[in-house]
Amino acid sequence: MSVLPLVIYPDPRLAQPCVPVGGEDLRALIADMFDTMYAAPGRGLAGPQVGVMKRVFVMDCTWKEGTRTPMAFLDPEITASGEMHEHMDEGCLSIPGLMVSVERPAQITVRWSDEHGHVHESSFDGFEARCIQHEIDHLEGRVTLDHLPELARAEILEGYAP
Repeated sequence: MSVLPLVIYPDPRLAQPCVPVGGEDLRALIADMFDTMYAAPGRGLAGPQVGVMKRVFVMDCTWKEGTRTPMAFLDPEITASGEMHEHMDEGCLSIPGLMVSVERPAQITVRWSDEHGHVHESSFDGFEARCIQHEIDHLEGRVTLDHLPELARAEILEGYAP
């Protein structure tokens, strides 16, 4: 297992949609992604953030509070979203030092496969729902800045240097 180099904005890979994983064995990559996420230190990390253009991300929303709950998501798909939306500032390992206010559904239902090929479907709310949506954005070629109007994005990037 090893820590992988992070892809930093405005690297064009962060704007590219990822390809499905299918039945590919990504256990070694997932282990490296967890090592990278914990070292960063983050709570989620998507394939494009380490230069892997596949629909895979890892997440552990509780480890900073002392309990590890690592989850790997392969080919995730949001199958339902709640009607209530919330604004929250989001950071991103690929855009270090920059927080962006993003509006997202407060509750989602997701279908995905884990690293062993088992299919899951579950509902998430709170920070887990936000983290999943943030990472799925990466798989679709979007970053937090893409949620801002063009003028606001230009203003926040003025003078930004990672």
